[in-house]
Amino acid sequence: MNRTVSSILLFVALIAATILLDYLFHLFNLAYIGRYMGLAGTLLIMLSFQYSLKKWKIIQSGNAKRLLGYHEVLGWVGALFIMVHGGIHFNAIIPWVAAIAMIIVVASGLTGKYLLQEAKNGLSAKREELKLQGKGQLEIEREIEMLALMVSTMKKWRKVHMPLTMLFFATALIHVIVTLLFWRW
Repeated sequence: MNRTVSSILLFVALIAATILLDYLFHLFNLAYIGRYMGLAGTLLIMLSFQYSLKKWKIIQSGNAKRLLGYHEVLGWVGALFIMVHGGIHFNAIIPWVAAIAMIIVVASGLTGKYLLQEAKNGLSAKREELKLQGKGQLEIEREIEMLALMVSTMKKWRKVHMPLTMLFFATALIHVIVTLLFWRW
C-alpha cells in the first residue's frame, strides 16, 4: 500500500509542480524560460536512457540499480521541464499529443515499477512462509510456480511502456522538426 501511495504522490507532484512553475513563470513575466525547458527536459530524458541501454546490453558500464534510480529521477525532472515547456497552450495538436504520450509514459513507468515490486515481494514472502513451514526446496518451487510466473509476466510490462515511449519520442521529434521549419529565423 505504501508503494501505491508513493507512486500516486509522485505523479500528482509532477502535475502540481508543472502547474505551479508555469503559473510562477507567467506571474513574473518569465514565460519565455519555458521555451528552453523543452530542450533541457528532452536532454534529461535522453540521459535517463542509460538504464535502458544497460538493460539491452548496448553499454556495459554502470550499475543497473543506480542507473535505474537515475532513469526515474531524470525521467521525472525531464517530464516536468517538458510539461512546463508546453504549458497550457492550445495552439497546436502535435505538441499536445506528445505531452499526453509523455504523461502516459510516466504513469506507465510508475505503475509498472509498483506492480513488479509488489509481485517480487509477494514471491519472496511466500517462499519464506513455506520455508518456515518446513517444506523442502522442490515442494517450495512447486507451490510458488504460479507466483514466479506472475513475476515473469510482470517483467513484460515494458512491452507496453516502450511503445508508449516510442510514441512520445516520435511525436516530440515531429514537434521539433515542425518548430524548426516554421521558426521565424
